[in-house]
Amino acid sequence: MILAGDIGGTKSNLGLFDIQAGKLVRVVRKRYSSHEHGGLEQIVRNFLQENKAQVTAASFGVAGPVVNNRVHGTNMPWVVDGAEAASFLGLKRVRILNDLEATAFGVRVLPPQDLETIYPGVPVSDATCVVIAAGTGLGESILFWDGKQHLAMATEGGHADFAPHNPQQADLWRFLYSHGPDVHIELILSGRGFQTVHEFLGPGVKHPGFDDPSVDVAPEITQQGLAGTCPVCVATLNLWSEIYGSEAGNFAVRALARGGIYVAGGIAVKVLPKLTDGRFAAAIRDKGKMESLLANIPVYVVLNEECPLIGAAYVAWKGL
Repeated sequence: MILAGDIGGTKSNLGLFDIQAGKLVRVVRKRYSSHEHGGLEQIVRNFLQENKAQVTAASFGVAGPVVNNRVHGTNMPWVVDGAEAASFLGLKRVRILNDLEATAFGVRVLPPQDLETIYPGVPVSDATCVVIAAGTGLGESILFWDGKQHLAMATEGGHADFAPHNPQQADLWRFLYSHGPDVHIELILSGRGFQTVHEFLGPGVKHPGFDDPSVDVAPEITQQGLAGTCPVCVATLNLWSEIYGSEAGNFAVRALARGGIYVAGGIAVKVLPKLTDGRFAAAIRDKGKMESLLANIPVYVVLNEECPLIGAAYVAWKGL
């Protein structure tokens, strides 16, 4: 039995997978609130005791930079160490992946129905692809062709600087800078970014929870933005989507991602109508001399939110 994990600052998903007819099949999955637990070992032991499972291989995708198979979570206090995980699981090796690295591996084994094509482009099967995912934070990873298969490479692109694309976005940069000099793109392209953009566009308009840091106001902003019931929420969702598209296009240019752009993460599924209205794809292509190149790059939204879990399981199965 294969144990896989998708470990993030908000939630941690664990799953058990079996191999049936040469394919990964999830047997069971459980979601844990990360901040309610002291670390990976605690939730893994609880999970395995509940399911009475004997694990033969394991891998975990964790939000943060992985160095020497060890990571200190970016948005949580845990340290996840592959050697320690192997020890308490009784395995020779446990691979620790960046969460977007795991997502990228998962993208390559998803069935077609788990992908929504929002721009068809002209895909190139053996070309580089990029994966971008806004959620608790912003993750970015690259899928490169090694001559036989696509392999994933982690990045920490979500912590790169926010690059304004027009005067309105430059004003947003100044607004963010007034609160601190570290203006990285994750400040916008994450769940908390919706409130930030809303406060920039409509400083006098507040919704319940705006002054309570324990409340996630992103769902209300996005829901009202999609429903059209709050003009500032509509404008927030539009601007947020444009910046998301612009960052995806920047990433595709840097990686020469002729194979495709894959948009993953929980937010993409929740705001899918906005990502498919043309604004997001137009922002991807709006790169001056690179527009003709980007016009050929297909864009997909990953509908299966278990993609990182599937990717981690795939890595454990194949021993990558």
